[in-house]
Amino acid sequence: MAVIPESILQAWEQRQVPVILTTVDANGMPNAIYASSVSHFGEDRLVVADNYFDKTRANIFTGSKGSILFMTKDRKTYQVKGTLHYHTEGEVFEAMKSWNPARFPGHAAAVLVVEEIYSGSEKLL
Repeated sequence: MAVIPESILQAWEQRQVPVILTTVDANGMPNAIYASSVSHFGEDRLVVADNYFDKTRANIFTGSKGSILFMTKDRKTYQVKGTLHYHTEGEVFEAMKSWNPARFPGHAAAVLVVEEIYSGSEKLL
């Protein structure tokens, strides 16, 4: 388990919305989506609410790794990479339901377990 450094959590709190979530299908074809219902959970996970996933959900179910790209308000960019999990119940799912806007369905919580973090080409974790 990689712990997200405090400086990255601070940058995450200063992010612009939306972020970009990227997955890969079983044939290696990437899929990128904009996501606005996002948060972090614990010290090692970023969470995206599945409000309208289709290809993204299918890619997660095939075991896709993923990345989340975000930009801070001062235009510094970060890419967080890791393993994706899909939760339709439990602690992470309930946390997502608490911050996901009520107007969105919140079918599940897509969880990126952080393995690497970059800012540009600089590896931070």
